[in-house]
Amino acid sequence: MAVETAGIRLEERWREILSVHARTLGEIDRALHPHGLGASDFEVLDLLATASPEKGEHCRVQDLGGRVHLSQSALSRLIARLEKDGLVTRSLCVEDRRGVYVTLTRKGRDLHAEALPLQRAALARTLGE
Repeated sequence: MAVETAGIRLEERWREILSVHARTLGEIDRALHPHGLGASDFEVLDLLATASPEKGEHCRVQDLGGRVHLSQSALSRLIARLEKDGLVTRSLCVEDRRGVYVTLTRKGRDLHAEALPLQRAALARTLGE
């Protein structure tokens, strides 16, 4: 009986986490839509804007993949779209030709700065802070 009750509590907790996640993503998407961004787009811009890579101001796609909750192919498509929009640039890693660097452009930095307060407000609304 106790094991069953604990299992039910875990299930309820898991469903609440999923619900909060879905509400938060929806709120962020709505807030950023006028700027042509979605939650995942902003997340990549935010990581690039706040990253402190060792060499220059670029970040390896592989490193982004570990922090963004997208498949490698979805992340590659997102970065390609951001590049097409002039928000990031991609370049090959000289040290490791398999690696690709992503760099935030001035346009990307400006859009990130405009969208940041909207994203933070959406987080505050949905997470109650």
